[in-house]
Amino acid sequence: MTQMITRSYDTFDQAESVVRELKEAGVEDADISVIGCRNDVDRDGESHAGEGAGVGGLIGGAAGLLAGLGWIAIPGIGPVVATGWLASTAAGAATGAVAGGLVGALTRSGVDEKDAHCYAETVRRGGSVVSVRVAEEHASTVEAIMDGATPIDMVDRRTAYEREGWTQFDPEAPPFVRPSM
Repeated sequence: MTQMITRSYDTFDQAESVVRELKEAGVEDADISVIGCRNDVDRDGESHAGEGAGVGGLIGGAAGLLAGLGWIAIPGIGPVVATGWLASTAAGAATGAVAGGLVGALTRSGVDEKDAHCYAETVRRGGSVVSVRVAEEHASTVEAIMDGATPIDMVDRRTAYEREGWTQFDPEAPPFVRPSM
C-alpha cells in the first residue's frame, strides 16, 4: 500500500537537501513533489544574488535535482519553484480558479485539511513543502530522511500563526512580505 509523507522546511535549501537524500536512498523522481520559495529570489522572480540574474539562472543549479523543476504561480502565494504531482495538481487548481490551489492539491493527496492550510501558509511565508509517495515498507526510511533535516513542527507553527490572528490559508491574500528588521 502506498502512503504519502509530507514535511515542510523553513528554506528551499533544506528541502533540496532532503530531496537529494531521498534520491540517494532510491526514491524515484515521480514519487517526490516539492513546492517552495527560493530564499535568494524575490516574489517577482528576480534575484539580488547578482546583477540581472533571472529565474532561469537561479533554478539552473537545482534543475538536476528533479525532472520538471520549474516556476508556477499559486493564488495567495505567488511564484514558487515546484515539481511533481503535487505541483501539477496545485497549478491545475490555480488555473481552474479553484480557491487555494495548494490546499486543494494537498487534501486531494490525503493531507488533513487543517494541516494543508498550514502547509500552504508556510509556503506563502517563504518555506517549502516536500511530499513523497512511498510503499509502506519504505515509509520508515523516508520519514527518517525527512525528519533528519529538521522539518517545521507544524503544531508549533500553526500555534504561532494563530497567535498572529491567522485562521486558515487565504488564496486571495497578497504574497507574504517579511517584516523589515
